[in-house]
Amino acid sequence: MNALAVILARAGSKGLPHKNQLPVAGKPCLAWTLEHALETAALDRILLSTDSNEMSQIGKHLGVQLVTRTYEIATDTANVDAAARNDETSIIGNHEHVVILYGNVPVRPDDLTQRALDKLVETGCDSVQSVCPVGKHHPYWMKSLTGEHDDVMEPYEPNSIYRRQDLPPLYELDGGVIAVTRESLFKIDPADPHAFLGEDRRVVVTQPGEVVDIDEAKDLIVAEATLKIQAEQRGRAAG
Repeated sequence: MNALAVILARAGSKGLPHKNQLPVAGKPCLAWTLEHALETAALDRILLSTDSNEMSQIGKHLGVQLVTRTYEIATDTANVDAAARNDETSIIGNHEHVVILYGNVPVRPDDLTQRALDKLVETGCDSVQSVCPVGKHHPYWMKSLTGEHDDVMEPYEPNSIYRRQDLPPLYELDGGVIAVTRESLFKIDPADPHAFLGEDRRVVVTQPGEVVDIDEAKDLIVAEATLKIQAEQRGRAAG
């Protein structure tokens, strides 16, 4: 399949400091993503892009290739595609397909990256991202606040739906995986930070809770509980 994975794990984080290396279910958060990539058969090469010595050691321990991320693309305002390219086109080489994985996502379906790559190749699209249903956070149930004191409630999207089952299907990006063609990754438009996703953008759908990304302390609790349940389920299946 000629596919490369670039795992992004910078040191800084305003919401939850050092989130990529915090322990989750017995191992550093980053290790879960590294192991996911290592267990995805379609990946020919795995790179860890980081500006952290601690996370570099985690990568070395698991045997992945390290790429030092420069300061300019290690800030919280750096674009994802710039971090993946790392200003060094040689790290991508001649790989036709590139997977971008975030180091702060310890929970994702085992086959998620494989599914994204399969769709990328089979459809000939420019990019594939994972999404999940928005559920009860649907825009139809969200409100705008207006009036002189911002205390007058109005529907964000006027509608009369009161049953969740009647909400029109909508999906949100869950951060589980981004798969792009090499050609798309190197399309740079300063006016469009999403230009690297190309014109033909597809998705693979996950279910709520199948992907957990760590942005705040409570996410650690959710991830721990999810991984514990998954381990127990595998144990029962094996037994």
